[in-house]
Amino acid sequence: MPANAAAPPRAGLVLVALITVAGVANLNLSVANVALPSIGRAFDSSQTTLDLIAVGYSLGLAASVLYLGAIGDRYGRKLLLLLGMVLSIPACLLAAYAPSDGVLFVARVLGGVSAGMAYPTTLALITALWSGPGRTRSIALWSSIGGGIASLGPLAAGALLQSFWWGSVFLITLPLAVLALLLAYFTVPAHVNETSEPVDNLGGILSVVLVGATIVAINFAPVPSKGALALGGAAVALAALAGFVIRQRRARNPLYDLHVAGRRVFWVAACAGIIVFGALMGSAFVSQQYLQNVLGYSTFEAGAAFLPAVVLMVLVAPQSARLIETRGSRFTLLIGYVFLLLAFGWMLLLWNEGSSYWQVGVAYVFIGTGVGFAGTPASHSLTGSVPVQRAGMASGTADLQRDLGGAVMQSVFGALLSAGYATAFAATVAASPERQQVSTSMENQLTKSFSSAADAAQQYPQYANQIVAAAKASFLDGADWAYTAGITAIVVGAVIVFFLFPRKPAEERLLAQYHAEDTPVGADPGTAGYTRSG
Repeated sequence: MPANAAAPPRAGLVLVALITVAGVANLNLSVANVALPSIGRAFDSSQTTLDLIAVGYSLGLAASVLYLGAIGDRYGRKLLLLLGMVLSIPACLLAAYAPSDGVLFVARVLGGVSAGMAYPTTLALITALWSGPGRTRSIALWSSIGGGIASLGPLAAGALLQSFWWGSVFLITLPLAVLALLLAYFTVPAHVNETSEPVDNLGGILSVVLVGATIVAINFAPVPSKGALALGGAAVALAALAGFVIRQRRARNPLYDLHVAGRRVFWVAACAGIIVFGALMGSAFVSQQYLQNVLGYSTFEAGAAFLPAVVLMVLVAPQSARLIETRGSRFTLLIGYVFLLLAFGWMLLLWNEGSSYWQVGVAYVFIGTGVGFAGTPASHSLTGSVPVQRAGMASGTADLQRDLGGAVMQSVFGALLSAGYATAFAATVAASPERQQVSTSMENQLTKSFSSAADAAQQYPQYANQIVAAAKASFLDGADWAYTAGITAIVVGAVIVFFLFPRKPAEERLLAQYHAEDTPVGADPGTAGYTRSG
């Protein structure tokens, strides 16, 4: 493709291929949520184990995405994309036929690593192949259709669970992976604006340890017997963070250019996106369990309930792209944050044991609208503020928005849900006039997870109504803890964007300044390997 071209040859087919590849990762991210109650019953899993299964794919993807993005920039983005699609096939099969919840968690992490090979490449190639308003529109489609595909995961998974075993949900992506592999092989161009600089392998390893240890520490923090593991994970994460920063400051070819990352348009957009996509995935994680455990929805009904969010994400994203061009990224991000705040406030105040579907659906409308508005500027601002040879860094950060944001928010929500549920149920047992009849082992089973309490209700049918009622009330208490954390994160993100993200004229001046800094002296700006995003 000529350096000054605004789009590649066969642009439509190339974009379809890249969105399909991203769709494999997006779909895999979401299919586990609706199956968690079924998995919990099959393996008698604790709530913490279910949290880890839910977050495993995001963990593998978030931990590997920066390192693998840099490898793609150096050795070939198309090659890494194809390898990722190939590896995703055995990862799906291992998850589907896992003999234990531990093996299932490992399979989910492996699937996330396969996505780490392919997913960052998709946005990096959009950044390298498109420029100007065409890039903005392409990113909007990539973001909205990707979010829509992810949100369709619960619906497809719920339909399968009506007739098949829990593992069937992990086979959904197999046909899509084969299609993506063929499309990418025949349509995606190779070696576009890639770098010849060596990869910072030490920095890559430190980034993997940093993200992995952080997620493990968050997930085990509320588990009474796992305090040492949580503290150890936190200590490893802090040490890895210190080592990573020192390495990036000293490395001749850093994995993550801290100078570029320090640009205001870049780092504020990165923080904003982590909260936006974390809110989407965190809300799906809690709400799918709420619909099945508390409201008694079937797996299919719970998946179908999320459809308003899917529709709104796809419909709003093109409006978001136009709004960026006319009002700027800051304005568009803030509109999205308003809708996300409405969603979590609605869930906190109006989701209870007797909620009708309209109360559920309105929250999903708010979520879809919020992500539809905020998702595009969060990704667009990252790719617009880096030289195209650093597209892997920008796309890796955009992927981290989704994956690290999703992993952290799901982990935080899961930890709070577990802690809130256990605390509330323990208080119920303590206040019961029959508390002397509840053994320590039975109390541990009741406070372990909702599915464990449901098993106990089947074992003691004379107390079934009381156990189920207490489990539902305890789940709602834990969910309220999670919704409150979501509101806090959204408010913090909105404050950061409002005060620190530049308005449109200042944003355009900063992007022009970055362009000038990244263009070598004497080079033609049109062929300097940097393309502005409009």
